[in-house]
Amino acid sequence: MSKVILALDFNDSRTALDFARKIRYEITWVKVGLELFVRAGPEIVAMLKRMDFNVFLDLKLLDIPNTVSGAVSSCVDVGADMLTMHMLGGEKMIRTAINARDRGVRANNKVLLLGVTLLTSMEQKDLPWPDQRNTHEIVYDLAQKAHGWGLDGCVCSGLEAKKIRTMTSDDFYLVTPGIRTQPAEDDQKRVVTPEQAQKSGADFLVIGRPVIQSPDPVKALQGIISRLT
Repeated sequence: MSKVILALDFNDSRTALDFARKIRYEITWVKVGLELFVRAGPEIVAMLKRMDFNVFLDLKLLDIPNTVSGAVSSCVDVGADMLTMHMLGGEKMIRTAINARDRGVRANNKVLLLGVTLLTSMEQKDLPWPDQRNTHEIVYDLAQKAHGWGLDGCVCSGLEAKKIRTMTSDDFYLVTPGIRTQPAEDDQKRVVTPEQAQKSGADFLVIGRPVIQSPDPVKALQGIISRLT
């Protein structure tokens, strides 16, 4: 069964932690994204770890290899359990990041490194370079590279997960954002329902707005989880 990662997409630590307390008995994974991390700092990861959460630190690192290496080491030190970086950084950046992670591995806790393919907010017209391939084909190419370069998994939409699974291996984690329980007009374009994502082979579903914008977040989260059992 796919695991749910609740995205704590808030801009202050008090709101994020209050929300985490509400759902702490429903799930084991939460996501800290760029907005919350910049606002609250690394301590937010430590606080969530003290609440017994696994923390997906979604910073989407992209920089020169040396800088990304240092950032990965820091993320390992603060307690992240899963970390993202853009595949567009290239093979040298990715392999340097893996080496940095391996040097800083904590006892019994290997931090999962994921490659971000194309953001689920992007369509063909959003590509900043001319490309004859459609977005799915680009994602498949980047996912194969992530697998070949030694990453633990990739971030992809549910529309691409099924084929990526056939192109990689069963132990290659597929993390799928852009989950919607009903049609919505927002910045996410390549979206699927929880059931579609699970059926396509996603290991983790990253879910934010359908839960945190609900008038009853706990009930909304329980409803999504029940749809996956």
